[in-house]
Amino acid sequence: MASRHEVKCVNKTDRLNPHERIKAIGGVNPDGTNWKLNQEEAIRSIEVGKYAFFVKAGGHVVDVIVAVSRYGNKYLKTTADSEHPNNLLSLYECVA
Repeated sequence: MASRHEVKCVNKTDRLNPHERIKAIGGVNPDGTNWKLNQEEAIRSIEVGKYAFFVKAGGHVVDVIVAVSRYGNKYLKTTADSEHPNNLLSLYECVA
């Protein structure tokens, strides 16, 4: 079973396409240390069932999923988002 982790921050690219804007996601481990995965590692971890990620948006817990753009590119978004990953893009920038 995948271990669940809250995404608290993201690193963004300078691209305008929302499917290509997230470079990495991050959060805080139970011991207080920071964690960060690039988008490819996060996608791979979700697909193999190693990790499951979520965000807290508007008082709700929302799962992060792997989506596929109309061009066939995989990217991260939440179940509450339509095509654009707004819940993730609205998070703070990761500093670590």
